[in-house]
Amino acid sequence: MTDNPDRLQDGFDRILGFAIPDRDARGRIVRLGPVLDEILAAHDYPPALKHLLAEALVLCALMGGLLKREGGQLTMQAQTKGGVVELLVCDYRDGELRGYVKHDRDRFDELGADTSLETLFGEGYLAITFDLAEQGERYQGIVPLEGQSLSSAVEHYFERSEQVPTLIRAAVRSGPNGTIAGGLLLQHMAEGEEGRERLHVRMDHPEWEHVSIMAGSIREEELVDPDLSPEELVWRLFHEEREVRVVQGAQLARGCRCSTVHFEEVLARFPKEDRRDMRDDNGIILVDCAFCSREFPIQD
Repeated sequence: MTDNPDRLQDGFDRILGFAIPDRDARGRIVRLGPVLDEILAAHDYPPALKHLLAEALVLCALMGGLLKREGGQLTMQAQTKGGVVELLVCDYRDGELRGYVKHDRDRFDELGADTSLETLFGEGYLAITFDLAEQGERYQGIVPLEGQSLSSAVEHYFERSEQVPTLIRAAVRSGPNGTIAGGLLLQHMAEGEEGRERLHVRMDHPEWEHVSIMAGSIREEELVDPDLSPEELVWRLFHEEREVRVVQGAQLARGCRCSTVHFEEVLARFPKEDRRDMRDDNGIILVDCAFCSREFPIQD
């Protein structure tokens, strides 16, 4: 956390939803500040991996902001083959964000300036999972980690797995007062209503072409400008539209859910023989939470 007053403005760490009825479009804007610093501080990440995780957390918040019911969870996980990054995972639930990157430090130090997705992940795949607690449903889409950024891979996910025309823009800026990350997600909903069956999706629909050009004009520096509120960004992009509906979304917080009770419940699901192998000489099972970089000694 920082005492810089610019980072305590209302524009940080919340989701803003908006809809443009005449264009059959909906969107989300998010800007992360103090919450992002708190998550990144759990590990001593090199700058390139801070940037990577910051972008992933923005994307997670944008997609998580699409969930309509409490208890739903969005998880984004990058699995790699031959990459320097061994695992990237982050999730969103009820306004709570958490994330973690595991990487090969020695191989990363040899990369130099090459930190492209292909170099970091090798033959990687991005898995995006929506857990809808209220309906008891879970669905997942998996797409290759291709393109110039995680944002482009998530766009590909919506096009391939959800069949929803989607535009995503994300930006990250680091400085002496911390890291700021911002993002915009815009979607075209077929037949004009959120939640209706997507039977006639057209990637070249004229309404979508118009609104995506407007949204695509946003600049990276605008996404991370603390003097521009999310509401002002929406107005800049779409003030010529007849109607733009704005809805306040969740306030965001760091949400690692680790606790001694939680790990005791998890370990209780293992057979006694397996738990015996986990114990040290004092009968303690030491559980490491990668998200918050803490260890929990569990007496078994």
